[in-house]
Amino acid sequence: MPKVIYVSASGERRVVDAGVGDSVMITAVRNGVPGIIGECGGNRSCATCHVWVSDEFLELVGPAEDLEDDMLDLGVSDRRKGSRLSCQIPVSQQLDGMVVEIPPSQS
Repeated sequence: MPKVIYVSASGERRVVDAGVGDSVMITAVRNGVPGIIGECGGNRSCATCHVWVSDEFLELVGPAEDLEDDMLDLGVSDRRKGSRLSCQIPVSQQLDGMVVEIPPSQS
């Protein structure tokens, strides 16, 4: 079972078992990870699941699609190179050990 590592703005790390095919957002919400809200339920319309994907996993998760990219432009205050909506990142075995940081505005 792949693991996703969520890092809060204060540096607290939570290692969570994730189901293959579940989104990084759903995994966080099911496990009570603070800062990942997912108000829209994964529809790319709220940006309350914004994360920064660690550099070593950027190529594996790929770039944001147009709608997600637009939401990131409009909905997040601190967009970075690794900014993604966690609802748009499906968990796979390749992503085992992926680290995502939660922006301080959401923590």
